[in-house]
Amino acid sequence: MNKTTLISTIASLGIVFGIASGKAVAQTSHESHSSPTVQTNQFQRIDQPLGNKIAVTLGGLGLIGLELWWFLLSKPKSHKAVATDENIQEVTVTVDGGYDPSRIVVQAGKPVQLKFARTDPSSCLEKVLIPDFRIAADLPLNQVTTVEFTPEQPGEYIFTCGMNMFRGAIAVQAAEATEETASTPVSVS
Repeated sequence: MNKTTLISTIASLGIVFGIASGKAVAQTSHESHSSPTVQTNQFQRIDQPLGNKIAVTLGGLGLIGLELWWFLLSKPKSHKAVATDENIQEVTVTVDGGYDPSRIVVQAGKPVQLKFARTDPSSCLEKVLIPDFRIAADLPLNQVTTVEFTPEQPGEYIFTCGMNMFRGAIAVQAAEATEETASTPVSVS
């Protein structure tokens, strides 16, 4: 957990506990009322039942926990590409409120075919951009669009929608590193 996340979580907890403990006060503006009233500069305490305070505190803690899980602990769905007879790595990506799978694992040096099946009518998802491979493809609604490229270098490459709101990643791994290391003789001195 990084320092910024920890500080923001502690600050959020402080605010929630401050409100829930009854230390928060409210003031109504008397300027907006049409009847002449005497204006005071004092706050009036609003007493809340203990059950309300507990419910607000538990609700706030639950939301904070959900945020922490969503942004820090949840992992994207990952899918390894399947090699076809022609030695092409193939993955079908469903485009519906995002990308599924949102993380694709392929091997370097082999051609890749990403088949984007768009079912979401959102205008944001009309296009997919893979800037590292200089790819910008239109995704017609209820059709499958195939994008082909060959990654040469291992690494993580991002793909996004046209508005950069939805993201996915292509994890390129070294080509069959496990087979190379298994067949390489090891000398012990």
